[in-house]
Amino acid sequence: MSINLDQALQTFIVEAHELLQVMEQSLLQLETEPADQDAIGAIFRAAHTIKGSAGLFGLNPVVSFTHIVEDVLDRLRDGSVAVDTGLIAVLLKCGDHMLELINVVASRGETLQPAALEREAALREALSTYQAPHSNPDTGVQNTETGSADTSAEVLWHISLRFGVDVFRNGMDPLSFLRYLETLGQITQVTTLTDTIPALDSWDPESCYLGFEIDLRSTASHATLNEVFDFVRDDCEVRIEAIDEASIGAVSVGSELVAQVEQGPLTASVQRLPAASEPKARDGNYVRVNADKLDELINLVGELVIASAGASLLARSCQNDPLQEATSTVSGLVEEILDGALHLRMIPIGDTFNRFRRVVRDISQELGKDIELTISGAETELDKTVVEKIGDPLMHLLRNAMDHGIESAEARRAAGKAGKGHLSLNAYHDSGSIVIEIADDGNGLNRERILEKAQERGLVASGAVLSDQEIYNLIFEPGFSTAEAVTNLSGRGVGMDVVKRNITLLRGTVDLDSRPGEGTVVRIRLPLTLAIINGFLVGIDTSTYVIPLDMVQECIELDEYQRQSSRDQGYLDLRGEVLPLVDLREHFSHEGSAGRRQNVVVVRYAEHKAGLVVDDLLGEFQTVIKPLGKLFGALRGISGSTILGSGAVALILDIPALLNQIVQLEARTTQAAYSPTVVAR
Repeated sequence: MSINLDQALQTFIVEAHELLQVMEQSLLQLETEPADQDAIGAIFRAAHTIKGSAGLFGLNPVVSFTHIVEDVLDRLRDGSVAVDTGLIAVLLKCGDHMLELINVVASRGETLQPAALEREAALREALSTYQAPHSNPDTGVQNTETGSADTSAEVLWHISLRFGVDVFRNGMDPLSFLRYLETLGQITQVTTLTDTIPALDSWDPESCYLGFEIDLRSTASHATLNEVFDFVRDDCEVRIEAIDEASIGAVSVGSELVAQVEQGPLTASVQRLPAASEPKARDGNYVRVNADKLDELINLVGELVIASAGASLLARSCQNDPLQEATSTVSGLVEEILDGALHLRMIPIGDTFNRFRRVVRDISQELGKDIELTISGAETELDKTVVEKIGDPLMHLLRNAMDHGIESAEARRAAGKAGKGHLSLNAYHDSGSIVIEIADDGNGLNRERILEKAQERGLVASGAVLSDQEIYNLIFEPGFSTAEAVTNLSGRGVGMDVVKRNITLLRGTVDLDSRPGEGTVVRIRLPLTLAIINGFLVGIDTSTYVIPLDMVQECIELDEYQRQSSRDQGYLDLRGEVLPLVDLREHFSHEGSAGRRQNVVVVRYAEHKAGLVVDDLLGEFQTVIKPLGKLFGALRGISGSTILGSGAVALILDIPALLNQIVQLEARTTQAAYSPTVVAR
């Protein structure tokens, strides 16, 4: 029976991606601080772990290329090679190629395309200038004790290997060590030891009773061979010693020995593959969970919330105190389960931010600009789905800032600025939302040119009075561009509208502010999660609406005088502050007259505030967001729906869209008031 390594291979692929991210971030750190030994160590360990793990799975293309990278990194570690811009550039490209090898060779079991093979050949040649004069990268051999390639003659090594009974349970395949040793030299003899196999009635199929006596001809050092068994150091006995070939007659049998052993009746249960940088298995503090299973859990918990609300409603109608108390306890526990489940999906945005360090480095070099990226708020957490989907919009905004926002070093010095441009990424929580800011210290936006282009395209009427922010936000209109020339990065008249659309799909908003000669700040405001909403229920006639609770500031009951004046004026005097009002009855075209009592729910989003006039205040409500579907995609002021405990459907109000309508209405009113009146003669 053959060993199934599919599960362990998938784990290796996931962990290899993580290690390559660590490698890239550490290389970028090393570029700014060439003496950072911690960064050098992290880069070496990442490459070493990937090479060792790939060897266990027989991924020779990965092993072969990664060994050359490891050889250069080892020389970098012992000071034989100095850090410079050229080396960092080559190693970053090597990381990209290792990622391609993992995705093609390991993930899909395919071979590289000719273009990728050409890139690999060029990288091998570039790396060779940093290797020792007599290194032999194709054998995968190096002297890890001295940090340079081993140029001594081949040695016949004898390796005595006895596996512990828990090797299978710890996710290791004994045959993988034979396959990996083949990459270090030529196996001339293998003897399988079976003397510890118990009687059939006491046989445990999950226990390992194997051992090997191996003769290996190799130029590898004792330390290099010893590292091969780091994965199972605590679960096996290993003895490695050189053999005096004059006293024996070695028989060369090559890799067919491994094939013969593989045909033996081995069975194993393969779990997680330990990383080479780990001396022992992890202590179990973290468990890797498939994202689809997590999403399914969130959906089930959401349905549990709805079912719990229905049970509570029925209990209240029964007038049974013990039953109401029991359902109240269940409801409290359900809320705790919901909060816990949502926190499982919350991840720091720092990993997304850190990936842009490489982007800024490469693009600034392509543009011939010196640009530095500063990151803050990396520990800010939000929903995994939001983090995954915000990456592309952030990428485009950063590219745009580097291409159009930040000037060349010469232009900056002529304007009295430092030659180096600065970009900053910042994230923070505000009013139950997360705000992401992308700021640059470039030349700022050209207000007059944007307005001129907008008027040319008919987006703005001639003579219209617009605020600076409204003019700047015109760049998010479809096809809008003020670029004088098309570049590989931007300026093709597309992109910013896609950025806004993608952010809107996340129930977020985007706006920007700019100061001529000083720079531009783009602010993206997003919900913390897309799955659950803490809402405030309001009623109009027999309909129920949900207002996101984090946007509710206060509730006010209108007296008769306030009802009449607010209806006439369209606003309310709130302790000396002018509060614009939106009558939801009129807005959603409800028939019939208003109720005897009316209330105002004061809502705030970003810097905008308004009052929503409703009939009834029904209290707080936590529930699952249900999408409306494509048929209702153009419905303004509604962002989704939810199911109440009674089984009725309630619509979730899109507060940012409602407030934006108020702002636009006020702007049109102001424009009409100040527009010149034409008198006919």
